[in-house]
Amino acid sequence: MAQLIIVSNRVAIPEKNAKPRAGGLEVAVKAALKHKSGIWFGWSGKVATRTKIATQRVIHDGITYITLDLSKEDHQEYYNGFTNRVLWPILHYRVDLAEFSRRDLSGYLRVNDHFARELHEVLGPDDLVWVHDYHLMPLAKALRELGHKNRIGFFLHIPCPPPEMLTALPNHERLIPSLCEYDLVGFQTGDDAFNFSRYLTRECGLHSRDFNFVVADRTIRIDVFPVGIDTAAFGQLAQRSVRLPFVKRVIKSLNGRALIIGVDRLDYSKGIPQRLSAFELFLQTQPDWRGKVTYLQIAPKSRTEIPEYADMEQEIGSAAGRINGAYGEADWTPIRYINRAYSHTTLAGLYRAARVGLVTPLRDGMNLVAKEYVASQNPDDPGVLVLSRFAGAAHECKAALLVNPYDPDSVAAAIGQALSMPLAQRRERHDALFRVLSHNDIQHWADRFLAALEREPRALSQLEQMPSVGS
Repeated sequence: MAQLIIVSNRVAIPEKNAKPRAGGLEVAVKAALKHKSGIWFGWSGKVATRTKIATQRVIHDGITYITLDLSKEDHQEYYNGFTNRVLWPILHYRVDLAEFSRRDLSGYLRVNDHFARELHEVLGPDDLVWVHDYHLMPLAKALRELGHKNRIGFFLHIPCPPPEMLTALPNHERLIPSLCEYDLVGFQTGDDAFNFSRYLTRECGLHSRDFNFVVADRTIRIDVFPVGIDTAAFGQLAQRSVRLPFVKRVIKSLNGRALIIGVDRLDYSKGIPQRLSAFELFLQTQPDWRGKVTYLQIAPKSRTEIPEYADMEQEIGSAAGRINGAYGEADWTPIRYINRAYSHTTLAGLYRAARVGLVTPLRDGMNLVAKEYVASQNPDDPGVLVLSRFAGAAHECKAALLVNPYDPDSVAAAIGQALSMPLAQRRERHDALFRVLSHNDIQHWADRFLAALEREPRALSQLEQMPSVGS
């Protein structure tokens, strides 16, 4: 019987008696497997300390989880090296931060080959394969080389920059065209899809008709699938979570002040230093709000072994301390800066309590925090989303206050506008946002992608015959 196999860098095997998690790829996987039997395949998150690399198989709630450990060398070269120090910065338009080594590229390709060999053992001829994110771009090529002709789809969760930046990637001509081995390549926004299509046209000599490219005897389809959230369920969660003892304590500690909230992984793509500068400018230019508003920035640490992240952590901590020192009073701290993670349940309650959601990344594939903030709001008295125009979510969330995160004046003005916005306008904006997010929820996203992947391409005779990659 044909099944769906979802492949991602990390796989979270459910623990016995553990509460279900509400975030990230896990929600997407469960939405995709809701009406299909299938497998979730990928790295366990463990680095093996022994010679033999373990493969684990667990069945839970009808889903088979197959996970692989990585060796210390593979983890260093594939994960810490190529994916996080080369692909992540370049795909986020930060070529200046990329640190390339041929050894890391070799490790990246080696791990993808290892994934393919392990997947080869369980992959049936009619199985559908859905590969997620930049860690696994060459996986389809490795599977094709093992003889698999399955329908294989790929979805990039982060941005795809224009070819002028993609070509800054050393050995790009080896890596980027390997995406042509997929039958369907999905992106968050039309800009991302267009950037990739331009690369194929400019660097590979391919041309498209309606985003269909013919490569040798195969057709690759490029399309846009903006990822969603479980909008209704998250709204219900927020309604309950605002009554949690911890959330109630936070609300009480505000002493009636308006709450601004930002929630981001500690990463240079999130624009937290620029956001702090904008908040400082807001306090300078709109002094009537001093003592009446508190900005809570939650920023869990990530990739602490990479020096740039440690430097950024110090920069942000220093900026928050300086602003609090300059503007704070004995009974009021303008910024609460927290370097720890909270559960989605707790965050949902904090989102609902916040008058303003401040989501201003310098570049983001989608940014689900923006959508979660909207879903969490009380529709009778909603808060206002201030959103970077460089987040993928901005393409759907047009009723938010869209800002340029590089322009502190515009962000500061938007904070003031959000705090002062009349109730009728807040309701109107929230209603427009909620309707969009309800239509394109996580289930709709998964169903659309899989329907497109299962759909056979038009016959080659119906498309212009075009050269293959490298011709």
